[in-house]
Amino acid sequence: MSLKVLLILSFAIAGFDVNAQIKRINTEPPGSYTHLDTTQQKMKIEIWSDIMCPFCYIGKRKFEAALSQFEGRDDVEIEWKSYQLSPDMVTDPAKNINQYLSEHKGISLQEAARMNAYVTDMAAKEGLAYNFDKTIVANSFNAHRFAHFAKLHGRQDEAEEKLFSAYFTEGLNLDDDAVLLQLGEDIGLDTTALKEALDSGMYSDIVEADINEAHQLGVRGVPFFVFDRKYAVSGAQDSRGLSPDPGESLPRT
Repeated sequence: MSLKVLLILSFAIAGFDVNAQIKRINTEPPGSYTHLDTTQQKMKIEIWSDIMCPFCYIGKRKFEAALSQFEGRDDVEIEWKSYQLSPDMVTDPAKNINQYLSEHKGISLQEAARMNAYVTDMAAKEGLAYNFDKTIVANSFNAHRFAHFAKLHGRQDEAEEKLFSAYFTEGLNLDDDAVLLQLGEDIGLDTTALKEALDSGMYSDIVEADINEAHQLGVRGVPFFVFDRKYAVSGAQDSRGLSPDPGESLPRT
């Protein structure tokens, strides 16, 4: 078995639970088939996620833990991709996520709180502190635009970490430009250029392109990891509920 396929398998097993799925994806023209290139030293991993997805932050931690086990981790290129679980969500700073979940799923506030308490326990096992009682209901589109600005300036991973922490731990409104500007300053971005980008709607087309690409790849839940455009690992929770995203088995090599 090749080192790259071993990395993928180990990542899926060590990084996620038994619900993690591995599948072969086809990005080649119809009728063509290209094997995973195991001769190149560099591996590219693209990660589709949403800032408001609690499993994406957990997945980020598990991914980092799995990747840290490999000596060749410095030869892995990581690119974050945008996805929205609730693109029609209306930002409402007066409402917390327990209230939103109750209304969205038609369940009681107590049941919503119990569901989020379960996820909070999952996060705690990865060293993350989730505070759902103060998490603000906010559309994540502008936060994704912020992340793409950070990517252009070599700060994408720092931006993703800052956004997740701001949303789940600090309870900040990620649809507020003032908040995004402060986060940008915290990770060393040029806030004047960032403000211009946010005011102008810049990077909206890139966010939309990421989401459209996810649909073309068959992504139905996040986090969703693509290895060298050949294999995908989904430790995802489906956007329609708390069920894992179905996938295919990894072919034998």
